[in-house]
Amino acid sequence: MGAAGLTRTVDYYPWRPDVISLYDPTRDELAALLDGEPSYRLDQLWSGLYEKRSTPEELTNLPKALRARLSEALPLSLTPVTESVSDDGQTVKWLWKLHDGASIETVLMHYPDRSTVCVSTQAGCAMACGFCATGQAGFERNLTVGEIVEQVVRASRVAAGGDTPRRVSNIVFMGMGEPLANVERVWGSVERIHADLGLSARHLTISTVGIVPGIRRLATESLPVNLAVSLHAANDELRDELVPINRRYPLADLYAACEAYLSEKNRRISFEWALIDGVNDRPSDARELAMAARSLRAHINLIPLNATPGWPTKGTPPDRVAAFRDSLESLGANATVRANRGNEIDAACGQLRANHEISVSAPRRRPLPH
Repeated sequence: MGAAGLTRTVDYYPWRPDVISLYDPTRDELAALLDGEPSYRLDQLWSGLYEKRSTPEELTNLPKALRARLSEALPLSLTPVTESVSDDGQTVKWLWKLHDGASIETVLMHYPDRSTVCVSTQAGCAMACGFCATGQAGFERNLTVGEIVEQVVRASRVAAGGDTPRRVSNIVFMGMGEPLANVERVWGSVERIHADLGLSARHLTISTVGIVPGIRRLATESLPVNLAVSLHAANDELRDELVPINRRYPLADLYAACEAYLSEKNRRISFEWALIDGVNDRPSDARELAMAARSLRAHINLIPLNATPGWPTKGTPPDRVAAFRDSLESLGANATVRANRGNEIDAACGQLRANHEISVSAPRRRPLPH
């Protein structure tokens, strides 16, 4: 059976059904593609793709003709546009082009105790958070399971092939896009990364700006992944401005969903807080944030805002970032400052794509409350 036979049963690209990438099919769908081959070929192919992180061309235990047929039927989905390396090689960022011309980013970050891959889940983003380069560029489409999984595989190959081979141990769904706006495919990729790439669910983190139905959906799933909420404001007036989805899912609803997730999974929730100078770094902001974090036993990740082309404000200066953290701790909250990685290579979400190919401008905004 050729590629056409597979596309009749898999609707991954409704806008272009003739394209299915290497990591999209399930094991059963690959079996259909191998119809007529000995049954052990499926084990060889699946093990090669997921355990060895190999492409079909590299699987020399498969016949040459079969390798060629698989490569034609199931191409890789990510075509590199540019690669940037910083921090003495400890941070690598890729801009990829997809089959339909959309582009996404992936970041590999090495730390002393772990190697983390930050993956995109959408091309662009519809959440319209004005201080985010991805949000400024708008939404194109959801990614498929295969496009998400392939980011992990490609980054893992680079990590393993360096001068000091490293194993990727952590995945964060914090790249371009809102993961819970693409929850079916994101969860499909979580299951594939966990079961077939062999990463612990406790080392997988899904970030959201507050899609309440998605959070409640995660609470019902079997794998205890980590939940990170991009909060950025702890009162509805300011959060409506910074994170527009708050108008649909206000803080009371968001906190209730987080409480349900915490109750079901008993996994610590993280609040992400991008510090914007004079906007959400005031004493009142610290008090509101600390109160919310204490009630949910949440950990706070403070993120100095990275400048983006279309956002007129700037990040909080380092001395006031430290003071904000100290204030939170004095109020009984657990807070750390996330170290910025790869500033010189546009490593923040959406920056490399924006600076490489997309002209963005800040949306018209009401004055922020002070």
